[in-house]
Amino acid sequence: MKSSINNKLFGYLKEDATAGFLVFLLALPLSLGIAKASGFPASMGILTAMVGGILVSFFPRVSPLSIKGPAAGLITVCSAAILELGQVGGAEKALPSMAALLAVVALIQVVMGFLKIGSLSELFPHSAVHGMLAAIGIIIIAKQIPVLLGDDPMIYKGEGPLELLADIPRFVANAHPHIAMVGIIGLVILFATPYVPIPAVKKVPAPMWVLLMAVPLAIVWHFTNEGPSYAMVSIGDFWGSIKIQPDFSLIGTFVFWKYVFMLLFVNSLESLLTVKAVDNLDPEKRKSNPNSDLIALGVGNGVSGLLGGLPMISEVVRSSANVGFGAKGRGANFFHGVFLLLAMIFIIPLIEMIPNSALAAMLIFAGYRLASPKEFIQTYHLGIEQLAIFLITILVTLLEDLLLGVAAGILVKMIFHIIMGAPIASLFRSRHRIEHIEGKSILYIQESALFTNILAFTSVLKKLPNENQVLLDFSECKLVDNPFMEFVEHTESDWHNDGRRLETRGLDNMRPVSNHPLATRRA
Repeated sequence: MKSSINNKLFGYLKEDATAGFLVFLLALPLSLGIAKASGFPASMGILTAMVGGILVSFFPRVSPLSIKGPAAGLITVCSAAILELGQVGGAEKALPSMAALLAVVALIQVVMGFLKIGSLSELFPHSAVHGMLAAIGIIIIAKQIPVLLGDDPMIYKGEGPLELLADIPRFVANAHPHIAMVGIIGLVILFATPYVPIPAVKKVPAPMWVLLMAVPLAIVWHFTNEGPSYAMVSIGDFWGSIKIQPDFSLIGTFVFWKYVFMLLFVNSLESLLTVKAVDNLDPEKRKSNPNSDLIALGVGNGVSGLLGGLPMISEVVRSSANVGFGAKGRGANFFHGVFLLLAMIFIIPLIEMIPNSALAAMLIFAGYRLASPKEFIQTYHLGIEQLAIFLITILVTLLEDLLLGVAAGILVKMIFHIIMGAPIASLFRSRHRIEHIEGKSILYIQESALFTNILAFTSVLKKLPNENQVLLDFSECKLVDNPFMEFVEHTESDWHNDGRRLETRGLDNMRPVSNHPLATRRA
């Protein structure tokens, strides 16, 4: 039976307050770094996380264990949008135009939620989505290397990710030794902490250990008084900077709508995929409503944007940490926002003692998690065609932009399907027949079962009269791709938790393209 905690903001006060405090320790430095890397004032990252925690948590049907806030995966879109909006309307209009842009994105997200479009995230192949995230990780790493080394921002201003990577030797030659030392030690801490065999060390988020190292070193080496002006975090007048500031004067331009759709796509898709992943981590096996979560996300994005903040998502690192910290409900997200609010009231002078190179180390680590060798290896194990889609998505994203990268990945995947024998007519339709025998519904899946027709088959499953006991028969199917295999596995698990039964037949007679149990299969 599903737990009712989803409707109780303070259902588990002790557990959620404790988890919320620990997530706050993780969110504070990451929010500052993400905002700065996105082209916003660093303090606006804190504002965004405050709104995502305090406001969004009051929506009763929001994902119970996800943490809402700014995310590294949105850095590239935000920074590019601010740059191009500034070029079109002038630098002084960049951030107000971004606020207007985010308000439009938020409105569309709310409408999408009411129209129940959240489930459309199933239409995007995981290899292309993971390729997009890996490309974002590479871009983050490229942009943060000179910050880590303490280079003057003017020497790398306007460079793209490939140019930044090619310029690493120049960045090393121009490094500020003490600033670089703080960043490099921070990276060592982030990579080494998971392997420290002391439980007490692991209970404290690794970014907090970085701060405990970086702030004292910045004091000893006189970063504030003797270092370059770009070396330290600057919060300034946080409360005075919060004001409603959207400027809709660029709403008729191509650039405005280009980034509306780009941000809408990445923001919504990454958030929905994170909610799905966090549901799998939930000890109580609750299943979030993607449309309700999208509505809450849209409202949060609207308020954050109107006040000058960043876009927010259900952020995967903080959400998975939240589960690990023992959170029981959405109260943890609320308390993480409250602790951030208290930080802005009481400890701004302390926060301004954080070196930017320490934040760069955290962002490089976040980028590495998105583009780690493990992602490439896991994709390869799913099959050569999945690796090809993954790599093409990365390459096109690095050369062009995110939307073209994902579009290229989807196109390549559909080409692979046709090459493997999937009829074009079955790409978006559910070809099937149904039998009913002794209280059991048998759904014979015909021709192909692909990521493009998952929603169609989901609709068929919901309409079966004997919906508590269903057999999926693949004996008449020519091709079953990896996303559909994952869909079947997740559906089996969800039904089991609901006391229902879903069985499969005929998959063992098909040839997998690799040894992975969820690899694409051909007749």
